[in-house]
Formats: sequence, structure tokens, C-alpha cells
Amino acid sequence: MSLLLVLDLAGTFVFALSGATAGVERRLDLFGILVLSFVAGNFGGITRDLLIGAVPPAGIGDWRYLAVSLLAGGVTFYRYAAVDRLRSPVLMFDAAGLALFAVSGAHKALMFGLNPFMAALLGMLTGIGGGMVRDVLLANVPTVLRADIYATAALAGAAVVVVGELLKLPPTVTTIVGALLCFGLRLMALRRGWHLPVARPERSPDQQQSQD
Repeated sequence: MSLLLVLDLAGTFVFALSGATAGVERRLDLFGILVLSFVAGNFGGITRDLLIGAVPPAGIGDWRYLAVSLLAGGVTFYRYAAVDRLRSPVLMFDAAGLALFAVSGAHKALMFGLNPFMAALLGMLTGIGGGMVRDVLLANVPTVLRADIYATAALAGAAVVVVGELLKLPPTVTTIVGALLCFGLRLMALRRGWHLPVARPERSPDQQQSQD
């Protein structure tokens, strides 16, 4: 099994866990949780494959992606208490999935001949895609659109892979470093409240007087 496939399946599993866990917390039924686990685990990879012309996308062309997603959903549905013992399970699984998909997305983009800049962007897109759709289906504002560090962490992890490829460094080393960087940035942002600047619209004097 290739390194890229291992990363893809691992990312699919942990993102599927995040989707299923969020579904359990919103009290969805078994079918809803399985759908959410598949979407969260595969949408980023499917989007990536469509953009680079890798059709049919691995998420729907390889049975292992479906099996891994359903396994994560089933385990979460029937053993949620065990999953819930982890501190902030949805956020933890989401951070792990973000890291794995960011580096695997960059790797696959480079394999298909994309230039380094676009490969890094595609790695970021791979990482944020599943979480965005998960949040939309649950009627939440997608995490990537909030103030905390999310897409930036994915871009940093993908950039490490791209730079490593340009410098001819061992791919296993750059993959591990990129994934750890992304995961670490995301966790530090959650724990320390790191965030990007937030829009603060200024109101005109007339608007302020009308509110008063």
C-alpha cells in the first residue's frame, strides 16, 4: 500500500469520525450519521480528484474509502461513549483529518504535475472540504470561515510537502513534518485562541443615532 493511499485512508477515517461524532451530538439517526461520516471523510478528496482530473475520484471509485467511512460511522454510533472519552473529540478528529488530508492532497497534486503553488492550495482545499460540507449539513457556519486558524494551518502543512519536493527531501519526512505542523497549529489555535483578524464594520453616525 502506497504512502499516499495510507494518508488518504487515514484522513478519511478521522474526518469520518468527526462527522459521525457531530451527527451523534445532533441526535441524528444511524443513516444520517453514516451519510455525514461519508461526506465529511470524502468530500475534500473527491473535490481534489475532480480538479486534477483523477476520475473517477478515489472516494467513489475505491471501495476502501466507503468501507473506512462506514466503519467510522458505525463505531461512533454504537460506541460513542468510548469516542467521547477523548477531550473535545470532534475538534481533535477534525484537526487530525485536516493535517492528513492537507499533506496527501499536496502529494497527489504534485504527482499529477501541478506547479508548487497550486499544489499547496489544492492540499489546503483537500483538508478543508470535508469539514465545510459537514458543517453546512448541520446548519453550522463552516469552521474555515470563522476567526480561528484552520485553512492557514492546512496551507502550512501542504507547503512543507511542496518545499520538500522542491528540495528533493525524503517524502516520508516532509509528510510527517507537514502533518505535525498543521495539527500543532490547529491545536494551538484552539487552546490559545489564535485567530486571524475579524471584520468589525464601522457604523455611520446616522446608523448609531437610529439605534439609540
